Amino acid sequence: MLSAGMRNHALPFIAASLGLAGCAIIPSAAPPEAQPAPYQSQPTAPTKPPPQPEAPLAYAALGQTVIVDGPKVTPLAILEDSRCPMNARCVWAGQVRLRIRVDLGSGSRTMEITSGEPIQVADGKLDLVTVQPDKLAGRNGGTIEPASYRFGFRFMGGL
Repeated sequence: MLSAGMRNHALPFIAASLGLAGCAIIPSAAPPEAQPAPYQSQPTAPTKPPPQPEAPLAYAALGQTVIVDGPKVTPLAILEDSRCPMNARCVWAGQVRLRIRVDLGSGSRTMEITSGEPIQVADGKLDLVTVQPDKLAGRNGGTIEPASYRFGFRFMGGL
C-alpha cells in the first residue's frame, strides 16, 4: 500500500506505463463514502388531470338499432362514402355521411351525420367514429356492398 505522498509521486510513472502520457490522473481527495450522491430527480405533480376514458363504441349495420350510451341509433342509408382507399394516396381523407334515426325517451328523429363531425343529440354529442370495412382501390371499383358496412358510434354526454 502506498502512502499519500508516495502515491502522488508514483502517478506520472503509472500513467506513462499505462500509455496515458499527456493524461492527468488526479487522486481523489475524499474517500468513496464521502463522495456526493448522484443526482436523483424528484417526482413532480402532474400539470393536468389524466384523460378520462372514452365511452366504448357501439357498432351497427344498416337497418340495425344499437344503444349508444343512451340514445338508440339506427343507420338508415349511406348518403356518401368518399373515403380515400387504404391502398391509395389522396389529397383529402374523405368522409362518410349517413341518414340515421335517433330514438330518445321523448321520441325519434331522422338526422344526417358525417364522420368526424359530432352532432347534438339531447344533452350530448353523437359521433360517427369509424366505418368498416376500409375501401380498397382496384377491387370492385372501390365500392362496398351496403350489407358489409359496420358503423362505430360514440355518445359523449348524458341523458
